[in-house]
Amino acid sequence: MLREARMRARIDISEIEARTKIRAKYLRALENEEWDLLPGPTYVKSFLRTYAQALGLDSRLLVEEYKLRHERLSEVEMQPIMAGPGPGPPPRERYRPGAGMSRWWLIGGGAAALVILLAVVGVLAGRGSSHHGGAASRGAKSGTGARTGTTGPAAVVPARRRRVRLQLIPTAPVYVCLEAASGRKPINGVIIIPGGHSPTFHSRRFRLTLGNGSVRMKVNGKELSVPQSPNAISYLVTTAGRRPATAAQAPRCP
Repeated sequence: MLREARMRARIDISEIEARTKIRAKYLRALENEEWDLLPGPTYVKSFLRTYAQALGLDSRLLVEEYKLRHERLSEVEMQPIMAGPGPGPPPRERYRPGAGMSRWWLIGGGAAALVILLAVVGVLAGRGSSHHGGAASRGAKSGTGARTGTTGPAAVVPARRRRVRLQLIPTAPVYVCLEAASGRKPINGVIIIPGGHSPTFHSRRFRLTLGNGSVRMKVNGKELSVPQSPNAISYLVTTAGRRPATAAQAPRCP
């Protein structure tokens, strides 16, 4: 109806745009009933009235026809019809003079009480820890820590017995007699040759006899030199290090 009326009057849509201050794309959307291109039902009805009045048409008739044919009830308008009358909005809380202020006073007072409580607890905890630490230190100095079974930092804990790690890597065939602290002989008087697997032995101490110096010795990962000798060499290997052994201290292998 709008498009036909404009064309009969031979009016260009740009002229209608200038009269109504409605953009041309919205005017074309009204003519083509492209409602999705328009901002919303309220704008559509306002544009229809303005456009109809500019063409001398009955704006009320156009708006009513649009409502009947295209306008849909919103969810808010449909709810009373479909679900019946529902409960009204919750009543607003009445303002009571001083109510907000008293609430803030309560919150502030509670926060202050919490801060004071935490400070007191921290002071007491600090005193207790310092007293406990002093008592533990005194116990350690007097040697009572180990007797009373104290497990604090100042308790006297027996040191774990250290063990020696010994590895022998032959560079040429060499006779080896190796005896651990328990009397067990990991290498019981045999000749070891290069190229094989060289295990690492563990014990509190070792007694060792080498047929010659054709071997590399590692004690706790540190390589110690073995002097070349045509005769047998005996050592005592402990956590304190390696030292030559006397004939009485040398191990006995078959």
